[in-house]
This record gives sequence, C-alpha cells and structure tokens, in this order.
Amino acid sequence: MSYPAFPPGSPSQETYEPPVPAASHPQGERPDQEENEKAGVLDLLEKVGSVLVPLGVTLYALLYIGYQGMYAIFGFTPEQAGIDQSVLLGRLLGTILPLLILGAIVVGVLISLGWLLNAITRGWVGRVVQQLRQRPWIVAALAAAWAGASYLGWMYFTTALDADDPTAGVSVDVEDVLIAVGLGVAAYIVPFRLLRHKPIGRAGLKVLVGALTGIGLGYVLMIQMIYGSIAVLEKGESTALLDAVGFQTQWAKLQDSSGKPLYGSRWMMVLGENEGGYAFYDCDKGQTFRKFSESTILTDIQMYSPDREAGFTCGSLVK
Repeated sequence: MSYPAFPPGSPSQETYEPPVPAASHPQGERPDQEENEKAGVLDLLEKVGSVLVPLGVTLYALLYIGYQGMYAIFGFTPEQAGIDQSVLLGRLLGTILPLLILGAIVVGVLISLGWLLNAITRGWVGRVVQQLRQRPWIVAALAAAWAGASYLGWMYFTTALDADDPTAGVSVDVEDVLIAVGLGVAAYIVPFRLLRHKPIGRAGLKVLVGALTGIGLGYVLMIQMIYGSIAVLEKGESTALLDAVGFQTQWAKLQDSSGKPLYGSRWMMVLGENEGGYAFYDCDKGQTFRKFSESTILTDIQMYSPDREAGFTCGSLVK
C-alpha cells in the first residue's frame, strides 16, 4: 500500500498537538495569593516574636531581682517566704500580661494614627516611611536612640538608690533623656548599621532592641516594687503595683496549737511559709519573725489590710 508524498512545507507535515487543559481550581481560589498570605502571617509572627520574647525574658529576670529587693526590706529572702521559681513565674504573669495588653493598645493606636495621616496626605507619609526604611543609617540611628532611651530605667534606679530619702520620689529630667539618647546613639549606631547588612543581623537587631527595652522597664518596676515594700513596712498598706506583681498582703491573727490567742490578737501580715515555718511581719511593732507552722494557727485570715485609724504608721507600740 502506497502513501501519497506530501510536498515540503505542506501543512500536512506539521505535528498536531492537542491543547493541554488548564488546571482546574475551585472558583475564587488563588494558590499564589494564599501562599503569599501565609508567608505574610508567618513573617509578621516572626517579627513580633523576635521583639516580645527577649523583652519578656529580660523583664522576668529583673522582676525576680525586684522580688529579692522587696523581701530584703523585711529581712527575708523570697525562698524563706516560699517564693520559688515556679511560684514567681505564675505571679509575674499577672504583670507581664497587662503590659502586653497595654502595649498592644499603644501599638494599635499608633498604627491607626499612621494610617489616618497617610490617608490625609494621600500616601505621602507612607512613601516617606518606605524611603526612610531603605536608608540603613537612619534605621540604625533610630534603633540606637531607642536603645539609649531604655537606659533611663537604669539611671532612674541608680538615682533612687543613692537618694538620701528612699521614700522621696525621683524624677527624670530632660537632660537625663538627652544624655541617655546621646550615649545610645554614640555607642550603638555603628554596630546597628553593621547588623543591617544581612538578614540574620537584622533579626539580631530586633532581639537586642527588645532585650534593652525589657531591661529599661524592669529597672523602673524594680525601684517601684522597693518603694511599695517600704510603704508596707511603714504603713502596712500595699500598693497597686505590688498587687500586680503578685505580692500577697495576707493578714491573720495567731493562736497556739491549743487555741490560745498570741501577741494580744494583733494583726500579723503573713509573708509566706517555707520548710515548716511561717514568716510574719508585726506591723504594730515594726518587726519580722518566723514561727513554726505546727504550733501556730492562723485565724481571721483576710487578703486586704485591716482597718486602721487615720495617719497610722507601723511601730506604734514601740514608740
């Protein structure tokens, strides 16, 4: 059987390839868009975590030091009052979580203001911000200034400790702010600029800024915790900050194992219990002491300060 020869260039010699049907996707589904959205969410979580995690860790460490200073006012250590790491972590969550909530509110307000300014200026603010972000020296200078400002907490702490009257308020002047910011820029602008060269350096920059921010907040809270413990020592009344960091002002009247009232049925503040012994603070005499829990019964327990006359100060029986 013979087949007809086709002349060169004939259309019959062209290979026919049937069209490949396009991949079918459900209506409204865009794989590329979904992948970009997932990547954007993960990137956002990574950026937020790189700041919040070091901030929380450093803040927790300094608050533990604050607990030591707070109980040192009463002549005890946190361990002698039964405050170990697990108990402290649970109590300090009451401090860190409100800080995160307030921080989220502040960030949300700032984002809203930025969006409003950008809308009013028809995108001019957004374009300026993007141009600034592309200039590494400006970003490094801003990060260095923020790192320097975090040292204000340490300056506030050292100034308060050196004050003649520890109960007197200590303020931070504008000169202190300028000094701290200037030192931060002088010390960190070049290292922060070098960190901007690579992605791992930019991630490290966020970690450093978050850690320094936690250190600054921690020092401020530390001195306020010490001020609060001095107020309890002098007046027998707790402060809102001490309640926030988990300092329990528990008051009770004491009896011996037979039910006989002790110390004239005066109110005693229970600082804690450890190794079979209570730690008490006798506000009326301004003294702290320990007593075996097996021979001590707590009665009329309450979690708030007892009613006192106006102008009451601890140590009235000694005076």
